[in-house]
Amino acid sequence: MGVQPWGEQGHGQGGPPSQVPPVPYAKPWPVASPAPAPQPAVHLHQSQMRAAHADRDRTVDVLKAAFAEGRLTADEYGQRFDAASSAQTYGELTRLVADLPSGPMVTPVPMAAQPVPQTFLPPPVMMPLPRPTNSAAVTSLVLGLLGLGLPAVIAGHVAKGQIRERREDGDAMATVGLVLGYVECVFWCLFWVAVLAV
Repeated sequence: MGVQPWGEQGHGQGGPPSQVPPVPYAKPWPVASPAPAPQPAVHLHQSQMRAAHADRDRTVDVLKAAFAEGRLTADEYGQRFDAASSAQTYGELTRLVADLPSGPMVTPVPMAAQPVPQTFLPPPVMMPLPRPTNSAAVTSLVLGLLGLGLPAVIAGHVAKGQIRERREDGDAMATVGLVLGYVECVFWCLFWVAVLAV
């Protein structure tokens, strides 16, 4: 039994070779190309930012002020001046003046004394006003010392009434005048009784 070669199966010997139908080519589904990954934003630190001419000039002004105030020697000023002139970033300029004040030291102006709020002031101490001395009390004392008992008693009672109404001083003098006046009145009464009895 002989083996038929490929292409001769299904046909007689010596027949034409069979034709194999071509397989249709399937195109692949179009695949979108991946989007490029976003590049991270570059954030520069302030010290890495480029310095301008105005920034260098301001730094030189600070160095000049520090040299004029004696904060820098001539050599230090020269070195920092050259470094400031060739500085490219803020960080380089900042390092040159990090140990210096931002400008010449200004003497602080003394502030005027601020008025103290009324709520913080101690309460005012009200000193009592001196009261006037009653003139009738003075008169009663003088008459009592002179030996005029009846006028001294009259003036003393008048003085007592005025002192109560007017709130005046002199109560002690009026009292002394009354005492002297009553003593003298009693004395004169006894004297005249003795004289009349003789």
